[in-house]
Amino acid sequence: MATATSTGPALVTDDFRAAFRGDLIEPGDPGYDEARAVYNGMIDRRPRLIARCADTADVIAAVNLARDTDTTLAVRGGGHNAGGLGIWDDALVVDLSAMKAVHVDPARGTVRVQGGATWADVDHAGYPFGLTVPSGFISTTGVGGLTLGGGLGYLTRMSGLTIDNLISAEMVLADGSVITTSADQHPDLFWAIRGGGGNFGVVTSFEFRGTPVRDVIAGPTLFELERAPEVMRFWDRFIAQAPEELNGWFAFLTVPPAPPFPPELHLKKMCGIVWCYNGPADKAEELLAPVRALQPALDGVHELPFPALQGAFDGLYPKGLQWYWRADWVDELTDEAIAIHLEHARQLPTMHSTMHLYPIDGAAARPGPHDTAFSYRGARYGQVVVGVDPDPANNERMSAWAKAYHDELHPHSAGGGYVNMMMHDEGPERVRASYRDNYDRLVDVKRRYDPLNLFHINQNIAP
Repeated sequence: MATATSTGPALVTDDFRAAFRGDLIEPGDPGYDEARAVYNGMIDRRPRLIARCADTADVIAAVNLARDTDTTLAVRGGGHNAGGLGIWDDALVVDLSAMKAVHVDPARGTVRVQGGATWADVDHAGYPFGLTVPSGFISTTGVGGLTLGGGLGYLTRMSGLTIDNLISAEMVLADGSVITTSADQHPDLFWAIRGGGGNFGVVTSFEFRGTPVRDVIAGPTLFELERAPEVMRFWDRFIAQAPEELNGWFAFLTVPPAPPFPPELHLKKMCGIVWCYNGPADKAEELLAPVRALQPALDGVHELPFPALQGAFDGLYPKGLQWYWRADWVDELTDEAIAIHLEHARQLPTMHSTMHLYPIDGAAARPGPHDTAFSYRGARYGQVVVGVDPDPANNERMSAWAKAYHDELHPHSAGGGYVNMMMHDEGPERVRASYRDNYDRLVDVKRRYDPLNLFHINQNIAP
């Protein structure tokens, strides 16, 4: 990818620098290249200024500076966004990564999280109290981005999406004002940020309702790849009837050549289900007996702390790998779709490349499609195809695989896509399709809170 060059005069005056408590990082400064690097190594952008905020006052100052100087504004939380939308060429980046405090209130069962925290921070703070917040599958993911797009995770069937557990949020708006939004305060905005992404302001802190969890029965069951049709059909029926305390997501994968996987499986293309049961341990054996009756080639299900499950893939997918994503919602696993899955799974282009199907039934399906901005409550699964590799030389090959896989499956999908797993170049019609008939209401909220579209480096809802 060609490297962009930052242009234009310096943004930072002596007065601004004196008033800003965090770090101001400009091209040429020590640490600039490290500060602009995001999780997806395919993204190589050069902002004019990275304002690493120490507190909400810094966020206000940075938003005001971008607006008053007509400078493109990007907002970075954990830096995990698929399209790298926390960073942009010639932009002022509001970097929240230093704002990562987590406060657990066990008496109220709530968790307050600053906008730059990761899910590892939440799990670390909550585990001693037996509380967490339903979140994703990799603990280095940022709380802010995942929440604002919806939030699929291990506890989705039991406790809903991350947004279903959001009580309130403190936000800095485009005009520099600070508000708290909740069901009772600015309810139109509260509706919009639950799925509408970063279109409406900078969330400096979230307050969540916690989910009780400490240790879980979890891990993978792996099967020979050619058994995929049988396993997918079993899983599709099984998960629909399973108690909501049990979740399991389906994957195609290449087995990593490392423990805990046995040497005879190393680098084999396989299919599998990653389970998580947050219930009484003595019931797990009975619940999973039908799975074990399928005689998996590997049964890695065991008791472990929930933070260990949440971080189980962190080492396999460290920051800096090359990523190309394609996502869809799925209502039904038809025989035709399963055949397409197997065809492309046989062609997994790199060891890290994969396809996942995440259940979104149970508690996540109980809110109506118009109760929050997240529209696809009736879909059975969130589907993502990702080409991933450390070597940029493989980008074209794995991107072509992901596009072909997605394009052939898309006619069998429910339409739209998970905004957290969309690339930056998929176009406005794809964004509109992801919100369906919630889109026009989102536009109305956008006009009210960000009429000039200051917050547009995202899956944008234009005013």
